[in-house]
Amino acid sequence: MVTADIPFLDLAKVADSGQAFRIRVIDDSHIELVAFGRYLQVAKTGKDRFAFSCSSKEFDNIWKNYFDLGRDYEAIVKSIDKNDKYLIEAARFGKGIRILKQDIFETTISYIISQRRSIPSITTSVERISNLCGRKIKAPKLSDPFVKPLFYEYYAFPTPEELNSLPFTELENTGVGYRAPYIARAAEGFKTGMLDPESLASLSDDDLYKALTSMYGVGTKVANCIMLFAFARTGRFPVDVWIQRIEDNYYGGHFDCTPYPDTAGIMQQFMFYYERRKN
Repeated sequence: MVTADIPFLDLAKVADSGQAFRIRVIDDSHIELVAFGRYLQVAKTGKDRFAFSCSSKEFDNIWKNYFDLGRDYEAIVKSIDKNDKYLIEAARFGKGIRILKQDIFETTISYIISQRRSIPSITTSVERISNLCGRKIKAPKLSDPFVKPLFYEYYAFPTPEELNSLPFTELENTGVGYRAPYIARAAEGFKTGMLDPESLASLSDDDLYKALTSMYGVGTKVANCIMLFAFARTGRFPVDVWIQRIEDNYYGGHFDCTPYPDTAGIMQQFMFYYERRKN
């Protein structure tokens, strides 16, 4: 177990922020997730105090980066233009949301699946794919301050090789619809090394965007989501129907990202969460 003081982390908001599709809220103080082939439970144990069900080595190597714990979110909120009342309120409402740095392959497949779909339906397909060909993970036995996991067993998101070996008809039966060929092509690309995570991560923003949009079935919005949530390119600003609605209603059709060259994606998450949950 690892404990840490984290001044800007709200477990429920992170789980509900639409970034990742395998995070579950257990109760008011606990969430669980499966990522990077591991099960993790996080418990809130006090004001800004959290416990993680992992070793110190795993926390340092994986979860610090995953939860973006090296970034000062309070300073980012203070950088908001004082005249932007909507964004100020969105940041206040979304306090505790952090940008998750997720596995590149899983995020790519998840956001290919996400096109024109609701978060629950995306989650269903991602879980079905994991259950079909991902590695089984037995639920750990946890003690206080943690609680019993929601299930007896979990499944890791498949590797490119595992997903590539899934028969196409079974992939179609996971509910991904017309996106099945896009997923199959992406899995093949990662398996063969044509799409290499390390090489992609070394690219500039412009070159990474070009590489992602050159993939079969990947457009502007999906590419920007992959860049933001897998590559930590927090200057990207994905525009979906929620963000477009915000831009139309509050920003004359366009949100100016110029004041936020390195944090526009964080602002986007505040806006996205606020618009979905404010009522």
